[in-house]
Amino acid sequence: MTNRVAVMLVAGMAAVTAAFGAEGVAITDAGGKLRVEICGELFTEYHYKDVARPYCYPIIGPGGVGMTRDWPMKENDNDVRDHIHHKGLWYAHGKVNDVDCWSEQKAFGKTIHQKFLETTSGPKQGVIRSLNKWVSADGKALCSDERTLRFQACSGVRMIDFEITFIASDGELTLGDTKEGSMSIRLPTSMSVTAKGKVAMGHIINSEGARDKDAWGKRAAWVDYYGPVNNKPVGVAIFDHPQNPRHPTWWHVRDYGLFSVNPYGIHDFEKKPAGTGDLKVEAGKKVTFRYRFLFHTGDEKEGKVAEHYKEYATTNAAK
Repeated sequence: MTNRVAVMLVAGMAAVTAAFGAEGVAITDAGGKLRVEICGELFTEYHYKDVARPYCYPIIGPGGVGMTRDWPMKENDNDVRDHIHHKGLWYAHGKVNDVDCWSEQKAFGKTIHQKFLETTSGPKQGVIRSLNKWVSADGKALCSDERTLRFQACSGVRMIDFEITFIASDGELTLGDTKEGSMSIRLPTSMSVTAKGKVAMGHIINSEGARDKDAWGKRAAWVDYYGPVNNKPVGVAIFDHPQNPRHPTWWHVRDYGLFSVNPYGIHDFEKKPAGTGDLKVEAGKKVTFRYRFLFHTGDEKEGKVAEHYKEYATTNAAK
């Protein structure tokens, strides 16, 4: 981002904050991250500078409670400290042209922010659209992505729509068959089903009725993960858009608080031959996935998750 563009971005964001700070969604620059406010209160921050891959943290749900695990971004005695790469809400994958772009272990790949294509505030929603480059540990370019995040609140719930278009900009792209991925959020430990001796009072349910551990590796249109945070009952649902490749998708949803959509890991989920889940994109071509995160109160019934999914499913993925 050039200095001139940065100055224009900050000035423009200041203007929209004044216009939409009291109501609506305002997006402002906060130095290496974009701050997203709804009705003048923090909803989330999009971290994009000096990170292994961009992520949203914290995410403040209904009732003002945090909907993401604090660790490792912030110390919290109530959080289990495992999987340092589980940061807030993010997109990553464990096998991109055979490169591990999921973990933060030795020789891991990164997703590097290139530039913002759009940052828009408004009375009903805010939008962040960016271009990113996926690279190996030695800097070799693997592919690009263009992602759009839309933030909105209505009828007592908050939502993030996340759309990602993979671009085979550096030759043929293979999003490989592994359970390690992909569209993810790490929830507070209190929302987990089991948590290594910590208090865990959460539950998982999917659109097909599978619950808790039985939801892992299953196909479903949506999954809801709910439990208490600071003694307030809240939940997060993720919706798989019907126009996504391989809908209904598989879910890498763990009882310890990892909540991921993964349309690639068929070998792990269904014990089919390795490589069955590979998704190949020809050089110069693209593939798009679209998801919605719904942050609500109560369980899936109180949060009206099924009803919200039906509404989402009628939206046009090509917009």
